[in-house]
Amino acid sequence: MSPAEAVAPLSCAVVVGLGRSGLGAARLLQARGETVVVIESGDTPEHRALAAQLECEAIAVRLGVPLSLEAFRELPLPPSVVVVSPGIPWNHPVLEALRSRGVQVQGEIVPAWQASRDVPWIAITGTNGKTTVTCLVHHLLQQAGRDAPLCGNVGISAAEVVLQRRLEQGPRPDWLVVELSSYQIEAAPAVAPAIGVWTTLTPDHLERHGTLEAYRAIKRSLLENSRVRILNADDPDLRQHADSWDQADWITAGPREALPPGLDPVLWIDGDDQVRGRQGPLFPASALAMPGAHNRQNLLLAVAVGLHAGLEPAVMEAACRSFPGVPHRLERLRSLNGVTWFNDSKATNYDAAEVALRALEGPLVVLAGGQSKQGEASAWLEQLRQRAAAVVLYGAARQEFAGLLESSGYGGVVKQEEGLEGAVALAATLAPSLGCRGVLLSPACASFDQYTSFEARGDHFRGLVLALDTDS
Repeated sequence: MSPAEAVAPLSCAVVVGLGRSGLGAARLLQARGETVVVIESGDTPEHRALAAQLECEAIAVRLGVPLSLEAFRELPLPPSVVVVSPGIPWNHPVLEALRSRGVQVQGEIVPAWQASRDVPWIAITGTNGKTTVTCLVHHLLQQAGRDAPLCGNVGISAAEVVLQRRLEQGPRPDWLVVELSSYQIEAAPAVAPAIGVWTTLTPDHLERHGTLEAYRAIKRSLLENSRVRILNADDPDLRQHADSWDQADWITAGPREALPPGLDPVLWIDGDDQVRGRQGPLFPASALAMPGAHNRQNLLLAVAVGLHAGLEPAVMEAACRSFPGVPHRLERLRSLNGVTWFNDSKATNYDAAEVALRALEGPLVVLAGGQSKQGEASAWLEQLRQRAAAVVLYGAARQEFAGLLESSGYGGVVKQEEGLEGAVALAATLAPSLGCRGVLLSPACASFDQYTSFEARGDHFRGLVLALDTDS
């Protein structure tokens, strides 16, 4: 046997998908000494350019290969581990078949977790609010002089961050601040954060997870694995299950006396509008200027993390005052002819859209539509009745939403447009004529009928609004 034959690999790590998470996972696995093969069903010029980059890094790429057992049989080496992106259902028949044959199947978060065990993770999850909390926690830590990279479901590959900071030349961070979706959590059951945060739970992704109970169990598993658990007592679902936790830190944006007996929060907002802990007041809640009761909850969740990380209240207050907010989440774009325009493209379900409506003063012109999701629309419709003088519907859901508005007894103006271009132009005319204070894009829908992501939708909306003439 030659020396080359003696060290020849017996198996390979297979990464499914050439998206951002797949790229990061492939590079991290390769840096850790794995023989890596990437399979990708697409074969576009963009895919070919990415494949060429990876090939130069000794990572094999096979394009135009759909996820199938045949694709794995045709590999030069049998797979020891298969890493999948969040977009691939965890119960996909091919993944189930691989598991039955003893192949490790894991999400792209797992290699990042395995390669960064010496760095404490702050993991944030929830149906709504998780990105704002994630970004605010990151901001608090950075402003306090802590090295705390942001990654995960916020669009920054956790694997790439870990590769840069742990296996290459970057310094060891103090913390990793990681946003995790239910898709990522179910594919990474071993992740055990130092601090886990659960913002909210409302029905979402049921087309993937099947039931609210299954969705809840996935979210809960992350918190159960966390050393410190921080939960939002103002969320009805979390509060309903409060007595099932043996240990948790609860927050409330209202008075602590309003909580059920036995639910003793570690942080709340008192009658003087002060963020208060058990040792006394910390700083004014008004330090965070973002509108809405939900953002006061987000503030307290982030401050609870900061306290566990050893941050001083005065430092957190100053950081809150400098926090710029998060794009596509009640993002204030401009005031034009006495009307303020807000981009809430992240509101991809009824519950998130209802929260946005509650956060703003009416009357409003509301833009809604896109690719509809399963969910209960009654609370959203009630807020539209209370605050929206007009609703402009666009995209694939426009006729469905028009039917919902009609059956709910909504009495305002309802208009339909095919896309956002027409919807924005119409809203610019309707708002002043109806005496509205603002125009709110809060779609209550996914974006995939017309856009690649809610970010792309929000960016388009922002561009359209900033291009409006002052005489519109």
